[in-house]
Amino acid sequence: MLSPRPAIHDHVVRTADVGPWPTELDAVLSVDMATAAQAEIGQWPGYEPTPLLALDLLARGLELGQVAYKDEGQRLGLGSFKALGGAYAVLLLAAERAGTDDLAAVRAGRHGSALADMTVVTATDGNHGRSVAWGAQMAGCRCRIYIHAGVSQGRQQAMQALGAEVVRIDGDYDASVRRCARDAAAHGWTVVSDTSYEGYRKIPRLVMAGYSVLASEVLAQMRDAPPTHLFVQAGVGGLAAAVAARLWQAWGDARPRIVVVEPTRAACLTATARAGQPTAVAIAEETVMAGLSCGEVSLVAWEVLARAVTDFVTIDDEAVGAAMRLLAHGRAGGGRIVAGESAVPGLIALVAAATDPGRRAALDLDGGSRVLLLGCEGATDPEIYRRMTADAPPERSAR
Repeated sequence: MLSPRPAIHDHVVRTADVGPWPTELDAVLSVDMATAAQAEIGQWPGYEPTPLLALDLLARGLELGQVAYKDEGQRLGLGSFKALGGAYAVLLLAAERAGTDDLAAVRAGRHGSALADMTVVTATDGNHGRSVAWGAQMAGCRCRIYIHAGVSQGRQQAMQALGAEVVRIDGDYDASVRRCARDAAAHGWTVVSDTSYEGYRKIPRLVMAGYSVLASEVLAQMRDAPPTHLFVQAGVGGLAAAVAARLWQAWGDARPRIVVVEPTRAACLTATARAGQPTAVAIAEETVMAGLSCGEVSLVAWEVLARAVTDFVTIDDEAVGAAMRLLAHGRAGGGRIVAGESAVPGLIALVAAATDPGRRAALDLDGGSRVLLLGCEGATDPEIYRRMTADAPPERSAR
């Protein structure tokens, strides 16, 4: 399966709300917001629902009923679910600036002259920045991206290829967020962040609405057999919250048990769950799961996660390469799957829990369990992917 067998390092259990979706949480992500995002993104060139793959060999080996893997490695040519969020928010903000509700015209660049003095900025570990840069390229506005010292050259070059100006700073992701916010305030730029902090809610909600399209696809793909469990990795929590919200809105009490998975080196949500309030953690050493290297939770994401999630677990870095190779060689089922380093934490935590009798019982995993994993990225840095998978060349890659 995975060698050495992975372990869950920390596990915080909370009581999730029961009953239908609470209407007060519409202030974070409403059904109308999700529906509007699906309608707009469904018209984007190259859009198609990403595949839901059956990891039948993995399910059999773990003695589970089903393991389904949502493969975001082909998403809109950017190779990550992030393509849905940042670009969507940029287009809405550009339409607002241009004074139009015709998103198709904005997307086609027909308001470029009205947007020539608009600059969108963000801080990123890589994938979100590519999405923001792509949205800016479509709309015709300027884009400036802040990255921290640990972001690879390959990811920097991918953003520059989309026309973004990239600024690398010393420090970690959270330091880049603070620098981005300071510069934007000084110059009148628009911050398009996927993380929410005090006084900054509107735009992260738009980003989450974009992410919710992934969950809307899952609702259609798993309509006949909803999952009993969702193992979802988290950085600041935006994806986890968007998916949790949509599944709750659609399935109510029949929604799956949600297990949020984080690297031990950047476990801000686990710390927040333990404290019962947003709690930052210091990043002493960067995790190999680059997209999850975040020390501060998104405040709007936490509003959903605090009420929807039962389990927060952490894993170490050691099993990441083995999990990527397991998928790349097709040994989990579903064919050869290209999964980046931030795509496999859910798989690692599932294997760790299902092969540990105590954890298995604690998470109610058994032969009837139907588990959903979100493979949130493909080989977004081809060099890192090649190094971590060694002899497993990509066969299912981003366009």
